[in-house]
Amino acid sequence: MIKKIFLIVSLVVLSSAVGIAQNKKVVDLWPQGAPNDNENPADTARMYVFFPRHSVGRAVVVCPGGGYGGLAMNHEGYDWVPYFNNMGITVAVLKYRMPRGHKEVPSTDACEAIRLLREKAKAWRINPDDIGIMGFSAGGHLASTVATQAKGDSKPNFQILFYPVITMDPAYTHMGSHDNLLGKKPGAWQEGAYSGEQNVKTDTPRAFIVLSDDDDVVPPANGVNYYAALYKKNVPATLYVYPTGGHGYGMRNTFAYHLEMLNNLTTWLQSF
Repeated sequence: MIKKIFLIVSLVVLSSAVGIAQNKKVVDLWPQGAPNDNENPADTARMYVFFPRHSVGRAVVVCPGGGYGGLAMNHEGYDWVPYFNNMGITVAVLKYRMPRGHKEVPSTDACEAIRLLREKAKAWRINPDDIGIMGFSAGGHLASTVATQAKGDSKPNFQILFYPVITMDPAYTHMGSHDNLLGKKPGAWQEGAYSGEQNVKTDTPRAFIVLSDDDDVVPPANGVNYYAALYKKNVPATLYVYPTGGHGYGMRNTFAYHLEMLNNLTTWLQSF
């Protein structure tokens, strides 16, 4: 009996994986060459778009973290595809270029990903007014930067941030992300320009923010201060601070509040 159940579960998982693989597109963001150079021609930007069987029209661009020095493409990227696809949401996992001190590079890639989703909205069964951005750690900094600064067809309609780097203030930023993005000795004006809590406006999109109180990599104050800035501008925002979990759990079910977190996110997504 146990073997039979295991076989059934395995077949369901396999069929889901095959279904996802069959509904995937790989899109090069800059086939004619990127507008900003990070001095590494081998580092190309692309997005991996996964389509649900039955689309509800919503889409989300997922930005993995990695301190602006690499990308955690699995637990902060691809592993989220079944969760969203099962709700009818299209997922675009973004492989953005590393800045290498050229601060415009990652946000240029993320903005182009959102713009392309809007351009392809009809063909890909996407509602152009329901496209969000999601980011983890440094990817959360990228997502919040786009959410607070992008304009026109590149502006997201909502943002989802997991244990995000928000500020570039050396007092409580993640210095690895800071240095990789801005260099080791940026001007104070550059740090301010890339500090999300300083750039919230009344039209900044609604936010869902997840933190762990014991995060010793990115101070939780990053997300808390961002929430406070959103609140002051009357931007709808939801903040969850879990007692434990540290940093970098993403979709890993070893996170003690994994199921609770997914339930909270699902409820939030269904609220608008």
